[in-house]
Amino acid sequence: MSKDILRTPESRFERLLDYPFEPHYRDVDGLRMHYLDEGPADADPVLMLHGEPSWSYLYRHMIPVCAAAGHRVIAPDLIGFGKSDKPARIEDYSYQSHMDWLGNLIEQLDLKRITLVCQDWGSLLGLRYAAENPERFRAIVVGNGMLPTGDQAMPRAFQLWKTFALYSPVFPPARIVDVGSFRRLSRDERRAYEAPFPSRHYKAGARAFPALVPASPNDPATEANRRAWEVLSQWDKPFLTTFSNGDPITKGGDRYMQERVPGAQGQPHVTLKGGHFLQEDSPVPFARAINELLARMNG
Repeated sequence: MSKDILRTPESRFERLLDYPFEPHYRDVDGLRMHYLDEGPADADPVLMLHGEPSWSYLYRHMIPVCAAAGHRVIAPDLIGFGKSDKPARIEDYSYQSHMDWLGNLIEQLDLKRITLVCQDWGSLLGLRYAAENPERFRAIVVGNGMLPTGDQAMPRAFQLWKTFALYSPVFPPARIVDVGSFRRLSRDERRAYEAPFPSRHYKAGARAFPALVPASPNDPATEANRRAWEVLSQWDKPFLTTFSNGDPITKGGDRYMQERVPGAQGQPHVTLKGGHFLQEDSPVPFARAINELLARMNG
């Protein structure tokens, strides 16, 4: 493994609270990518995508609920996060490289009839991938997510966050998740969110993410995201929003998507209780909303 690619020691992940899942790995462009694969192997997949600065641990309380309902749940760790490999330089990461890594995994696993579940950067990647590969998807569920093109002004809260991520001398992932949730994380939970990052050298991916969000019309990802919106503006498959009531970053994004995505019409959109990390605050209601959507579709 190149000295410019870091791999978190497995010992960091031993005895994590509420994370009994078997690890799975695939090679994506020379990097080892970790994912969880729970539930019946022959069921249609529910693809749960995390964002910044979390990993598949974020979905630990949702995965068993969806798997118990008979769904196959795939929850990757994005490159730079969790148990996946971590290129060591901020410039090693781009929006497109994350798209390529995620797409490589989905294609290797040959996932079809996917229900996408996404939040934060999971939405920037998942919504665009779904728009570019609609034949692989049967439904989309977005909680506290967005697909910005750079054509709209970003909230001040986001601008502050971007500056902090790039320039703050300290970048504490567990503290960030804790502050972004209504409830307080336990010591064991905080340890789990810090586990992927033994030192500052492992945090390049997490520090890079906010600056990769398209924030102006001349961003490298602007055109691709505009094209994705052209597809989403005609998307007639089920599209459900499950935003929380306390996220200053994505507030109002649910209404924006409900008004623009045809598949959102007539869906029982819900507003869950929680902060940005609604998987920490309302994991079971979030998972039940997914199960109920799929039950209606399968009925």
